Amino acid sequence: MLERSILMSIQTLNHPPILIGDAFRKRTHTQYRKRSSNSSISSVFLTDESGNYEEQGSATSMLSQQNTIGVIGGVSVLSTLVFLEKLACFGSRNGKECPPFVVCSDPVLTRVLSLRGSSFPSVRNRMNHIKLNQELVVQNLRHKKNILQQSGACGFALPCHLSHAWHSEISQDSSLPFLHVGDCVATELKNAKLKPIHAANTVRIGLLTTDPSFVVCYYQDKLQSQGFEVVLLDKATEEHILVPAMEALQRKDIEGARNLLRIAIHVLSVRGVNVVILASDDLVGILPHNDPLLRKCIDPMDALARSTIHWAETTAKVDLLLR
Repeated sequence: MLERSILMSIQTLNHPPILIGDAFRKRTHTQYRKRSSNSSISSVFLTDESGNYEEQGSATSMLSQQNTIGVIGGVSVLSTLVFLEKLACFGSRNGKECPPFVVCSDPVLTRVLSLRGSSFPSVRNRMNHIKLNQELVVQNLRHKKNILQQSGACGFALPCHLSHAWHSEISQDSSLPFLHVGDCVATELKNAKLKPIHAANTVRIGLLTTDPSFVVCYYQDKLQSQGFEVVLLDKATEEHILVPAMEALQRKDIEGARNLLRIAIHVLSVRGVNVVILASDDLVGILPHNDPLLRKCIDPMDALARSTIHWAETTAKVDLLLR
């Protein structure tokens, strides 16, 4: 039986947009659960194992709003859902209404990249596997972006660190705004007016990621363009601390992973960094929420969500002025 996933555009009248519904293996048995009587599904897309989309229903006027956000799902469906929660949180503060958004997510990237598979015992093999499948990744992300644009999205956000490595390839054929998480982080750090620590001439920003071959370059470019110095773990420390931390996490040894991550953060702190960017969903979720070390760390997806909401609110204001 074909695995299927859903893309839903949801219109809410008195509540922020929320992702709701269940997709079952048989299309005839698909059911949807509403959290509010004021919510209605305006469009549903199903994907099969080959990534082909079948539209169910039709778009409504809600998706014609100029500030509709298109959220392109990346490798992790869970990360996409967490990002939607951030949008709802940041977008509905102070009694405001969260901007409309449409989401496209499917399991194709997870299967293609096999990020959770046990058949890739080393980081090197994992990186090689991703490189071999880059073309499929770009095709998948472009396809989802096109689906969202056809659904009425007027700006895009991609809540996936790894997928951002191909941001330029995905966005090059579209004139619509496509936020980059590196730009969002660099802008927020610039606005924070950080001061160099100790005798450093520039503000140093630490960077931890589980995908260095793909993620480091774009963060370095974006941060250095704003005058920051990016500090990474040396290869030996990475191999003896960060890689074992991920291996411990895969074994469900949470305490071991936490201790190793704490060491990695301390190593960067000794090198005079102001903050540490946790550029990996796995790294963000390791430490408990009340861990003091988290005060020195930032989750880039928070910056992306805040920038996305800012774009949507600004666009809505401009649209009102032009009417």
